[in-house]
Amino acid sequence: MTPERAIQVMWTVWWMSWLAAAAWSDRAVKRPSTRHQILYRLLAALGAVMLFGMYRDPRIEIVLWRTPPAVAWVMAAVVLAGLLFTWWARIHLGRLWSSSVGRKADHHVVETGPYGIVRHPIYTGIILASIGTAAMRGAAMAWLGAAVMTTGWVIKARLEEQFLREQLGPAAYAEYARRVPMLVPVPGRKR
Repeated sequence: MTPERAIQVMWTVWWMSWLAAAAWSDRAVKRPSTRHQILYRLLAALGAVMLFGMYRDPRIEIVLWRTPPAVAWVMAAVVLAGLLFTWWARIHLGRLWSSSVGRKADHHVVETGPYGIVRHPIYTGIILASIGTAAMRGAAMAWLGAAVMTTGWVIKARLEEQFLREQLGPAAYAEYARRVPMLVPVPGRKR
């Protein structure tokens, strides 16, 4: 198996298991309007097409470098670490997880586990896996795809935080946001 194939398998298994686990969450009692959620969904989808090279048109594929096999396997490990981080977060969040921004009946701010490291560990894990994938592919379009996807996750994180502040009260979220970084862990930051 090549590193590229291993990464494809990891993303495929992750995506299929992620969809299958969607049944394992409580129903949302409140959501922001659909129009507020369209942009981040479009960016994530477009970024994925670009990242994974689903177009594979040699006329627009600009290869920046050929990744040596040893480095490619390191990038496969980075992808695996990112995807495992998303699963840790999802399992830790339990039935409060949702694919869309929303509030559950017994919603509260989760501050432990991966949520004590970053406020949006699922997005952090996906971003890390996207960077590993782009680095392994070594193509300009893959890096652009990772950047587009990251933009989508940042937009979703901000929408989610604004929504949670409105739904749970600004004080409930403000202290957590002050202590825990949004997406990138900060070494030495007090928790």
